[in-house]
Amino acid sequence: MPPLVAGVDSSTQSTKVLVCDSASGHLVREGRALHPDATEVDPQVWWDAYLEATSGGLLDGVSAIAVAGQQHGMVVLDEAREVVRPALLWNDTRSAQAARDLVHELGGPAAWADAVGTVPLASITVSKLRWLAEHEPDNAARVHDVLLPHDWLSAKILGDGDLTGVRLATDRGDASGTGYWSPRDGAYRSDLLALGFGREIGTPTVLRPDEPAGTTSSGLLVGAGTGDNMGAGLGLRLAPGDIVVSLGTSGTVFGVAERSSADATGFVAGFADATGRYLPLVCTLNAARVLTAAASMLETDLPGLDRLALSAASGAGGLTLLPYLDGERTPDLPSATGTLGGLTRANMTPANVSRAAIEGMLCGLADGLDALRDNGVRVDRVLLIGGAARSAAVQEVAAGVFGTGVDVPEPGEYVALGAARQAAWALASAAGDGELPEWPLRSRRLPDPEGGRADGVRAAYAELRRSVHGA
Repeated sequence: MPPLVAGVDSSTQSTKVLVCDSASGHLVREGRALHPDATEVDPQVWWDAYLEATSGGLLDGVSAIAVAGQQHGMVVLDEAREVVRPALLWNDTRSAQAARDLVHELGGPAAWADAVGTVPLASITVSKLRWLAEHEPDNAARVHDVLLPHDWLSAKILGDGDLTGVRLATDRGDASGTGYWSPRDGAYRSDLLALGFGREIGTPTVLRPDEPAGTTSSGLLVGAGTGDNMGAGLGLRLAPGDIVVSLGTSGTVFGVAERSSADATGFVAGFADATGRYLPLVCTLNAARVLTAAASMLETDLPGLDRLALSAASGAGGLTLLPYLDGERTPDLPSATGTLGGLTRANMTPANVSRAAIEGMLCGLADGLDALRDNGVRVDRVLLIGGAARSAAVQEVAAGVFGTGVDVPEPGEYVALGAARQAAWALASAAGDGELPEWPLRSRRLPDPEGGRADGVRAAYAELRRSVHGA
């Protein structure tokens, strides 16, 4: 019988743990626990959630584990490896001015794109370090090491809850989202870390994708882990031409590439993936929560919003929503608010508002898909994942606005599944067989929309964005 492996998805909202057969990827059992809804979190919350999610013997018989975590979050430790302050998460925008300052100080967006593939925004770790140095100098003076959420949780697992003497490690995928590690060069840029924080501090060792971080006292092998988007790429078995559109707390558009990217506009982040290739990615702050907010405003639930949206025609009777309800990361508008344009007495109905919410959310992601194309990324099909991807109305709109074939994989926790696949890879590598296991992916192709491509919806969205924000 093949050994069991486990994958952990430590996301913004929850911890999910899947236990799988290492040969087939078949799901054996799973556990989960919630996180608080916040942009600043004590990392202990993640450890407590992990313990809750794995309680009741969930990990019995498991030989290897790996963690895929939310990207960019800043976890700072003192010399005794105690957490200095609550972690600032990717969706905390207080570091927006720090990001603008850093871009200017290095010589502009092109300089950053050339150096590390990514132009700093409020979400990026280096911007959060600058904010900490400027606004909390006493805390900054105590910092000895900086980690990402997945790095910290992996170390906690490796040390059975104690970081003393544990190897601090990460992988190239998650490291590529810090703003001080270069995917092209495969190395830290200590000069950029010092530019951000004012001095050099400790960073975790960057492991190979199949390299174990170590083994716990009970013999559990701990893989390198990775970022959540890189984990999803592993879980979905991405190949060149496959583009993921993920509709979670954030919205992401990404695919694998054979060479690193450097988009001086800052629209596309030039990340690395978890296989040794690259992962150009566009991220928006506003995705599934746009739909929950719209449902709440209309005093319905998500199934109700779905029914309303399906009863409206494409274009929502002329209503267009810019869904910048929490500010926005791409385009870089951290202080923006949402805008509902084109209101008339005739079109101001619950059905049209519901449709506009879905169209606005997906138009922002379709812009991201265009940006990948403009950066030379091959686009053969879209894989639509995330909780909101199960909506019939979302599927209908996506088939119209993305301009390519759209496949919907079977519902699943693909970030955790990808982490489990990495754990199986690390286990095989430790045994002398370095092959990434081939696990199946089942999906279905969405039918072409009856009205054809929704070019008019895209055009109305672009016009509203230009009129409100000038770009």
